[in-house]
Amino acid sequence: MKPALHIKDFRKQYGSFQAVKGISFEVAPGEIFALIGPNGAGKSTTLRTVATLLSPTEGTIEVGGHDVTREPDAVRSIISYLPEEAGAYKNLTGLAYLNFMASLYANSAADQKEYVERAKDICALGDRLRDKIGSYSKGMTRKVLLARAVMTHPTLTILDEPTSGLDIVNAREIRQTVRDLTKTGTAVLLSSHNMLEIEYLSDRVGIIHQGTLHETGTAADLKKKYDAANLEEVFVRATNV
Repeated sequence: MKPALHIKDFRKQYGSFQAVKGISFEVAPGEIFALIGPNGAGKSTTLRTVATLLSPTEGTIEVGGHDVTREPDAVRSIISYLPEEAGAYKNLTGLAYLNFMASLYANSAADQKEYVERAKDICALGDRLRDKIGSYSKGMTRKVLLARAVMTHPTLTILDEPTSGLDIVNAREIRQTVRDLTKTGTAVLLSSHNMLEIEYLSDRVGIIHQGTLHETGTAADLKKKYDAANLEEVFVRATNV
């Protein structure tokens, strides 16, 4: 089976600074792969390059068999990207926002209707979708944004800190929604500083530090390998920080 995401010897350089130093990994359809590491480790650079917002300096990145450099439009048609600081149009109702965003992706009125109905089911806000987004809590807004990001059945969903700043209830609901996505074959590439979230969500973890991918594996396997109680300890022992 073709991987949803294939990264080989990816390097990204800004002038003399090398942000990512030749990392390689794959994400299978229906798999959640998490990148963990401190700020400046290369996580966001990797996510943004996969999302075609940046170009690789060297190496290969393919989504669903499409190269991000040679076929960026094909990649954009099968991915979704939800950055940490994403926002929505506060003067629109939730339903109007979903309809507007669906119209940008749909090839027909039937597709648009299907996308909106799926988004409504995902965010599960019911009658509150008739209210303006400006009246929503941060958790409600994040649910609408996530629903918008995945309503098109993407091959790969890219999530940067998906539950940042949310309360326990909303964070738990977002995590369950992300987990449910994989049941339809959507792969997820995510980054988070919340190690408990990573352990709950991810099928595999990649430990990145100073642009180098030090380890990949399941959370359980990595904890066993490094005789660690949690992923924070794994990170420290794997990177020698």
